[in-house]
Amino acid sequence: MSDYLAYFQERAPEMVALLKRLVLLESPSHEKPLTDAISAFVGGLCADLGATVEVFPRAEVGDIRLARWNEGAPGQPILMLAHLDTVWPAGTLATMPLREEGDILYGPGALDMKGGVVVALEALRGLRDRGELPYRPIWILFTTDEETGSQHSHDVICATAAQAGVVWVMEPAAEGEAFKTWRKGIARYTVRTTGRASHAGQAPEAGINAVIEAAHQAIILHKLNDLPNGTSVSVTMIEGGIATNVIPPEATMQVDVRFLKASEAERVDRAIQSLGPVLPGAGVTVSGGIDRGPMERNEQMMRAFGQARQIAASIGLELREDGSGGASDGNFTAAMGIPTLDGLGAGGLGLHAAHEQVHLRTLPRRAALLARMLCDWDMARL
Repeated sequence: MSDYLAYFQERAPEMVALLKRLVLLESPSHEKPLTDAISAFVGGLCADLGATVEVFPRAEVGDIRLARWNEGAPGQPILMLAHLDTVWPAGTLATMPLREEGDILYGPGALDMKGGVVVALEALRGLRDRGELPYRPIWILFTTDEETGSQHSHDVICATAAQAGVVWVMEPAAEGEAFKTWRKGIARYTVRTTGRASHAGQAPEAGINAVIEAAHQAIILHKLNDLPNGTSVSVTMIEGGIATNVIPPEATMQVDVRFLKASEAERVDRAIQSLGPVLPGAGVTVSGGIDRGPMERNEQMMRAFGQARQIAASIGLELREDGSGGASDGNFTAAMGIPTLDGLGAGGLGLHAAHEQVHLRTLPRRAALLARMLCDWDMARL
């Protein structure tokens, strides 16, 4: 076992204690007082570790905090992205209590992503206590609305990342403690069809059926799928009509689109935005668009992952890669062209599920790897 792994293994009880404390600080995205509380708590921990902490106040969600170490040091910053909010409403601990069973810690938000926050903070604490914190700019941005789409943090994420040389996202690891080298992008649309109402019994021929128009549009949308190449176009919700005996004058569909490549996002977006009616006299309007571009597994990504894998090997760890059909804030930074690695957080199971859990044995390994990456990362190799 490497010296780094041994060191963080010894610190495992402290890491578990901090994770428990964070889980007990419930932080649903929409509850500003609660997310403000955990944001202030984590900001205080960073200050205690020697960081300068900047606060970005937010009116509707918890305040964002940016912790900076080694201000004035040369080179571009290493930026870690972490979110403090969870999908779980206040009071969830009453029905989904924090509990430790052997190597597993259960609790709302434990994996997504308070475990990743612990890994980041403990890697920095370990380096500081060992006297090995490298003299380079190291930043962590703590946001509070990732689970609801990052609408209130998007601009801060992009402005901060634009200054960085690399972005590491502290989302949970993939299976087998793998890094995530790709994530699908997301687009969402509302397609509204309009027709003309008429009595379904006395004069059905006088109406224009908006539900039938929606059905035509759903088939057109379905044909945009390219599942072998990672593009899915799914009509996920549909509603229409005003009464059981009336030809429906309107209908609405919700469309979810996922894609691995920006070129596919553009192809599908053009097709959806140009939808036109099939039935004579019907109307079709489209709203929505691309929400997050993909985190592509391109040459830049593979250079970044290759360097991480070499660093992992230097401390006796084998690092694998995987991906996700869901998005993270790393999609934003990757789409900006900034080298981005995702899934640097804790390992476990049950994201957004009642059995959400962190596998505690992963915490020391992830902290050791992150600490070594902070010391050895070479921006020139990107």
